[in-house]
Order: sequence, then structure tokens, then C-alpha cells
Amino acid sequence: MHAKLGRAVAISVLALAATTALAQYPSRPIKIIVSTVAGGAPDIAARVVGQKLSESLGQAVVVDNHAGSNGNIAGDMVAKAQPDGYTLLLGQDSLIAINPHLYAKMPFDSLRDLVPVATVAANQFVLAVNPSLPVRNFQEFIEYARRAPQPLPYASGGNGSQHHLSMEILKQRAGIDLLHVPFKGGAPATTATVAGDTVAMFAGTSTSAQIKAGRLRALAVTGARRSPEFPELPTISEFYPGYEVTIWLALFAPAGTPEPVLSRLRAAVAKALTAPEVKERLNAAGGLEPFASTPEEFAALIRRDYDKYGKIVKAIGIKLD
Repeated sequence: MHAKLGRAVAISVLALAATTALAQYPSRPIKIIVSTVAGGAPDIAARVVGQKLSESLGQAVVVDNHAGSNGNIAGDMVAKAQPDGYTLLLGQDSLIAINPHLYAKMPFDSLRDLVPVATVAANQFVLAVNPSLPVRNFQEFIEYARRAPQPLPYASGGNGSQHHLSMEILKQRAGIDLLHVPFKGGAPATTATVAGDTVAMFAGTSTSAQIKAGRLRALAVTGARRSPEFPELPTISEFYPGYEVTIWLALFAPAGTPEPVLSRLRAAVAKALTAPEVKERLNAAGGLEPFASTPEEFAALIRRDYDKYGKIVKAIGIKLD
């Protein structure tokens, strides 16, 4: 009897301690682990939103960069962290929805070991070609590619990158053949396309200066809606319904993080994304747009992207070590 009573008291004390800790959250600084180097779009997004979270939550928010292994190092750090809301991940869709299909051995399960907190920012790709290519619009590009005696060479930011998979999905939908030329990142892929070593690529809107200067010709965008940056460009889904590639950045926490903590964080992120200066600073970081969604919408987006990229990775047979 005494043993049972002791256990009940112990459980009650633990529950009370947990409730008190939640009520006081956050009582110390929060760390956001970023899976890229300082200065890139994910890093800037983390710092912009982190500053607003600090103002809302009354605690410092520290950004900590851990690049490497296409984001797997940072993802693993957060997946194995204490699920208390003090260690978060600013992760991109490629880490959550593409890497599990590319790597034979992932150090963590992106769907099981991390819990989505909130979407932060989104972007889309621009289909761009070297101006020497005799095409003026998207339809002409598809027809030209179909008639070309040799597959047209296109650049990407690397094997298994979103640039690569987006073009492979387009190849399937349009029934065209193109030659993949991978580079180590989007910047050298852009340089090669501007130089004419490759003739096409999916570029981020950070290449808008090259497009506006006439060094690249933009033909279409990959998002569900037309780009605010290039409103005259059609979406690819206007020609191939269902084609969509939205690049997103979001906050994740270790699985098991208490729901009240997640709710507090979600409310703070939602508030941050309404601030005009956040929109302005995100837009300056490569054309990012604030991206707010409900937890249900975010969960559905993750599952949809996970399945979409899984199918194309399997179809073209890419594997990374």
C-alpha cells in the first residue's frame, strides 16, 4: 500500500514539475540549429524569425550553424536533443522530404524523430535558359527540347538536389529528354548556364539580377501561384496541372516536445510572420516570402513532398552515401 502511495506521490510531483516548467517556458535561451552556413537563405530566415521570437518569448534566441551532409548533421543533432523546446531546427524541405530517399543510411528518421513546429518561409524555382537558345517562352522550350537531335544539357546544384529532381519531374510530364550536368551548388550551376556551357536550369529567385540583366531568360515558375517577383511568367502547372515545386523552410523540434510548448512557439512564429520588416528582410534574402500554415496543412505538405520526391528518386535510381 505504502509503495503504491509512494509511486502515486512521485508521479504527481513529476507531473507538477512538468506543468510548472511548461508554465515558465521559456526560462532560458532557445537555440535554433541551422543546416547551412551563415549568410545563406536558411540562416537569414532563422535570424530574422529568431529575433522576433526573442521579443515575443522574452528570451534570447541563438542561431547555431552546423552545415554538412546535406543537412543531416543538423537534423540529427536536433532529433537527439532533449524534447523541451530549447533546441529547434530550421530545416528545409530537402532535408525532411528528399534526403531519406537519397541516403542508404540516415542518422535519424525525419518523419518520426522530428515534430513540425511551423512553416517560416517559401520560395519557388524559375525555369531559365541561356539567351542564345532560340526559345521565347515555356511552350517553345518544350517543343525545341523535343526536336533537338541531342538532349539539351541542363545544370543543377548536384545529384538529388531540388534543381535536379524538379527538372526530372518536368522531363517525365513533358516527355522530353535532357542531359543532367550536376554542379556543387546553385551558384556554379548558374555560372555555367550564363556562360552557355549548359543551356537550362531551375534557378532560385536569387538569380533575378541575372534575369533582369538579360544574362538568363526566364520562362516559367514552379510554384502553385505566379511569382510576385516575375508576375508575367506562367506557372508550369498552367501547362501540366499538378506540377508544383515549392521550396520551404520551417522550424522543427525533437519528437516528444510537449504540446503546450509547441503551441507557444507556433503562436510566436505566426505573430512574427505578420511583421512587415520580416517580409522585407526575407524577401531580400533571395526572394523568400513569409509562409504561414496550420499544423494540419504543414503535416499534409510534408507527406505530399515526401511521397513526390520518393517516387522520382526511385524512378531515376539516385543513391548517396
